[in-house]
Amino acid sequence: MNDLQTPPPPAGQVNRYRFNLGSHPQDVLITGPVPPLRSILDETPDPPSRVLIVCDEHTLPPARAIATPEETPFCVLEPGETRKNWEGVERILRRAHDAGLGRDSLFIACGGGVVSDLTGFAASVYMRGVRLCVVSTSLLGMVDAAVGGKTGCDLFGVKNLAGSFYPARLVYLPLDTLATLPPAEWKSGMAELIKTAILIPDGEDLLSLLQAGPELPRPSLRTAVARAVAYKGRIVEEDPRETGGRRVLLNLGHSFGHALESSSGLGRISHGEAVAWGIARACELGQSLGISPPRRVRGILTLLQNHGYQTAAPHPLMGEPARFIEALARDKKNRRGKAVFVVPSARGAEVLPEPPGEELLLKICGITGR
Repeated sequence: MNDLQTPPPPAGQVNRYRFNLGSHPQDVLITGPVPPLRSILDETPDPPSRVLIVCDEHTLPPARAIATPEETPFCVLEPGETRKNWEGVERILRRAHDAGLGRDSLFIACGGGVVSDLTGFAASVYMRGVRLCVVSTSLLGMVDAAVGGKTGCDLFGVKNLAGSFYPARLVYLPLDTLATLPPAEWKSGMAELIKTAILIPDGEDLLSLLQAGPELPRPSLRTAVARAVAYKGRIVEEDPRETGGRRVLLNLGHSFGHALESSSGLGRISHGEAVAWGIARACELGQSLGISPPRRVRGILTLLQNHGYQTAAPHPLMGEPARFIEALARDKKNRRGKAVFVVPSARGAEVLPEPPGEELLLKICGITGR
C-alpha cells in the first residue's frame, strides 16, 4: 500500500518524519494547528535559555499562536521576496542581540520560504550558530523551503547568492494555516508539489491526485504534503550539502526558473510560477534530446496549464534576453563552469551529463535574433 492509499491519521494525530542530514537530525511534524511554544520546547533537547520568534507582517497571527510578544521577543519583517536581502538578515541579528540571546538560544521562524530562509541564515551565523525551529505556514515552505536545511538571502539581484546549509532541528507543517493562504501563494507552492510528483519514480498516482486542480480536500492535501516531505527528506539524507548526488534532481525547473526570476527583477514573479515555467522548458529540452517521452511531456504541460501556469516561451516577464542568458550561465548550481540541467525521464527525472548547445537553449526559451 502506498502513501496515497494510506488513510490520514485521525484528528489530533501527527505525521512525524526523522531525517539524518549529516550530523544534524531533523524532525518534521505535519500537524493541524500551529504548535504552542510549550509543545516546541517539549520537543527540544536541552531547552533554550531564550527564544526569538521571527515572522513577517502577514504571518504575525500564527506567530502569536505560538507565543505573544509579551512572553518572548519577536522580530517582524516586511513581507515579500524583495525583502529577502542582507538587511533582513541584519534585522534578525540585531533583534537577537538587543534581546540578549546567547548561544544556547532558539530562533523560531514562522512563515513561508522567505522567513525560513532568512531566519535559518541568521541562526547559522549568530554567535557561530544557535538552534533553529521552523513553523512553515505556506504550501511552498511545507513542500520545499522548510525541509532539507538550505538557508539564504538574495544579493546583487541574484537569487539565494548568499546562504548556508543549516538544518532546523524541528520543522512543523501546520496544515490549518493553509486555509487562509492567498491564491497567489497557493499557486506558488503547488508548482513545487507538481515538481516533486514528477521526480518520484512511482509518483503517477500523486500526479493524478493533483490533476483534480488546486482545491484539494484536506485528506488529499495531507497525503500530498506527506509524500513530498518523505521523498525530499530521503533525497537530502543521501547528499546533505548537495555535493553531486541525487539531490540535484530537486532542481528540476530551477535553473530556468531562477534565471527568469533574476532577469525579470526579483519579486516580479513568484518562485513557484517561475519554476513551473522552468519545468515546461525542461520538458521541451528533454523531448528535444530524446530523454523525455512525448506522452509524459504532454501530460506534464497539460497539468501545468490546468493550474494556470505560463508554459509558452518566451515568458512575458523575461525582460532583456541577454540578462536572462547571463543569469542562466551564472546559476549557483553550475558545476566546473558548466550549467546543470535536469529533465523529466520515463520514470522520474535525470541530470544531463553535459549542458545542451546554446542554440537549443535559446530556441526552447523563445529567444530569437541574437
